[in-house]
Amino acid sequence: MGFDLSLIWAAIIAFGVMMYVVMDGFDLGIGILFPFVKSDRERDVMMNTVAPVWDGNETWLVLGGAGLYGAFPLAYSVVLSALYLPLILMLLGLIFRGVAFEFRFKSKPQTRHIWDKAFIGGSLAATFFQGVALGAYVDGFEVVDRAFVGGSLDWFTPFSLFCGLALIAAYALLGCTWLIMKTQGRLQRQMHDIARPLVFVVLGVTGAVSIWTPLAHSAIAERWFSMPNILLLMPVPLLVLLATYALLRAIARNANYSPFVLTLALIFLGYGGLGISLWPNVIPPSVSIWDAAAPPQSQSFMLVGALLIIPLILIYTAWSYYVFRGKVTEEDGYH
Repeated sequence: MGFDLSLIWAAIIAFGVMMYVVMDGFDLGIGILFPFVKSDRERDVMMNTVAPVWDGNETWLVLGGAGLYGAFPLAYSVVLSALYLPLILMLLGLIFRGVAFEFRFKSKPQTRHIWDKAFIGGSLAATFFQGVALGAYVDGFEVVDRAFVGGSLDWFTPFSLFCGLALIAAYALLGCTWLIMKTQGRLQRQMHDIARPLVFVVLGVTGAVSIWTPLAHSAIAERWFSMPNILLLMPVPLLVLLATYALLRAIARNANYSPFVLTLALIFLGYGGLGISLWPNVIPPSVSIWDAAAPPQSQSFMLVGALLIIPLILIYTAWSYYVFRGKVTEEDGYH
């Protein structure tokens, strides 16, 4: 029996995007939380918690984009044609944030505030336009004769803009619980105080998106609310509520590590719910992974390289996080 190469590549791309969301999510979240912390020394600590790993985190975004280009070229052409502007703005935010990250540590005290603002702005822009692109992707694209035929501003909808704001809240919570895990003292206490209202905001926007999506798309409503799917998929929202309750309990008892783990669980559940809603379409609402697939020869050739490089990325990532494990204090510095 032969392997379903399209299915394998869909899993690889989904894994790469998930790794990016998790790993770049918390360091973008740190930039989003910067305005709530006024002390320069505490801001230094916040940045030092991700200084050794932040640039490597974006490797997963490159993997996901390259995999989509090679394995599903139709999806790559349609998605980029439909989302050029938000994706360009997202990349500009990532570039601006990266430049600000490096220059902040080398700037004079009297000019550091400029790079702080750049770091905040870049983090907010990158996160917001990621969410906008995600919302537009869920809404779907007009495809005729294997080409995108919609307008250049079709992505600019209330739903996609709301998804941008929702992702800001989600990344802020991810960054907040990361800092709870990696810091101590006054900064950690402040993050505990911020985390609780953030949990309710994230729960609210998650609920809003979960209601809005099936109301706007009958196929997604059918996927979730028809029998027997409603019984099979009921564990997903129940697990979201359970993880949220456990997260609030962990924050209330000033836990160190479990808030971040439980926030990851919420992110995984949200990502899984998105996959359930869209499967097996790689171009919503109607182009499947098999319809958009590259020739098997191309997918096989790329798979050889992917099976070599992905374990190396995982080993490098695991080793870097292991080396820089533990709490970060004001005395530590990685630049």
